[in-house]
Amino acid sequence: MTEVHTHVAEGEELTPVETHLAGILEVIRPLAPTELSLFDAHGLVLAEDVTAASALPSFDNSAMDGYAVRIEDVAGATQENPVVLPVVAEVAAGDTGAYALQAETAIRIMTGAMLPHGAEAVVPVEWTDGGAARVAIKNAVEFGASVRLAGGDAKAGDVLVSAGTRLRPMHIAVIAAAGRGAVLVRPRPRVVVLSTGNELAEPGTPIIPGRIWDSNSFMIAAAAREAGALAYRHAIVPDHPEQVLPAIEDQLVRADLVITTGGVSMGGEHDVVKAALAQLGTITFRKVAMQPGMPQGFGTIAVTPSAAPEGKGRRGLISRLADRGEVAETPAEPGAGRGQVPIFTLPGNPVSAYVSFQIFVRPALGALQADDGLGLEMIRAEVTGPLRSPPGRRSFLRGVLDRAAGRIEPLTGQGSHQVATLGKANALIIVPEWVVEMSAGETADVLVLPG
Repeated sequence: MTEVHTHVAEGEELTPVETHLAGILEVIRPLAPTELSLFDAHGLVLAEDVTAASALPSFDNSAMDGYAVRIEDVAGATQENPVVLPVVAEVAAGDTGAYALQAETAIRIMTGAMLPHGAEAVVPVEWTDGGAARVAIKNAVEFGASVRLAGGDAKAGDVLVSAGTRLRPMHIAVIAAAGRGAVLVRPRPRVVVLSTGNELAEPGTPIIPGRIWDSNSFMIAAAAREAGALAYRHAIVPDHPEQVLPAIEDQLVRADLVITTGGVSMGGEHDVVKAALAQLGTITFRKVAMQPGMPQGFGTIAVTPSAAPEGKGRRGLISRLADRGEVAETPAEPGAGRGQVPIFTLPGNPVSAYVSFQIFVRPALGALQADDGLGLEMIRAEVTGPLRSPPGRRSFLRGVLDRAAGRIEPLTGQGSHQVATLGKANALIIVPEWVVEMSAGETADVLVLPG
């Protein structure tokens, strides 16, 4: 490992990754909880503790198909000398009748059926001859054998699933078993994704030299869904400053978070997203000490109803106020309430956009859902090849992780435009800001990509 002490040139100060992320998470507030049916709650984050209203199970019941007995009546049973008892009743699962077991009798019972009063154990049917009127029992049993006691799973008042839990199938089962038909959860964040650029074309349409198919919006929308969000993709927005802000503000009515890609890194007339949003005074653009993904923007946009009619040429109220210089003078406080929609402006290169999403946007989506465990898992692994990184920046290099072996192979082709290489990666190798080279055999921090 080769380390360097770097000096940042004047005017080129870079923001640390942690500082940029901390600023984002200070602004994000969890979405207000909503009550949903249990059927619709899977994958959402629970916003309340779910407790047992009564004991689970609520009654003593049989753990096996067999015969309910008193233990003294079968104490001498053996294979050679079985005990024969009359079968005086049969209890099926769901039978709510009241049954009482008398001495020297047996009651046939099914799994899950309520245990008759006076029964002390259940003899599995496999230990008998399966008789209907009389049963030959070939083994003795201990007190409580094959019996599920009331409260054996949970007692009344026990917390079954805690607030903040992302509901998986087993949690749904527990809540249903407790008799709850609906729960209070954080809704899925609604994410709107826009790509900007005159060079972009819709996949499935012909292109000419100088154009490329838009991959960013599809990739980022998919990544948002992977992080538990509802994602909406907006049509490609051309590099026309007068169209960018209206396109964004028109989406705010259906957005809890907005993501743009492109238009933030070149400067000048091509920096259309930065130019459009800078008028609002609530978006911060900065250079983050990372590669790929150095140009980043984050802030909030106020949701202000438009007075203009629907139709061609409609311009939103925010953009008209910005034209008159009225927005930046009294910006709304970021994160002040539901009237503020967070917005991320990510770089246009696909690898830069993807890495930026995983490092910054994914934790923000977690914060919207009150889930602080949505960040990528970090492990240590041995790199199998040499690595290079620019001084003063944290590199996130694509690699193929063999988790069982504890090794990761750096991929060839680490350019921020090389989407084909990105498609082969399942992890990101972290090279710290103070390291410019790593050799094969060294150990590095690795972020495991979702999937």
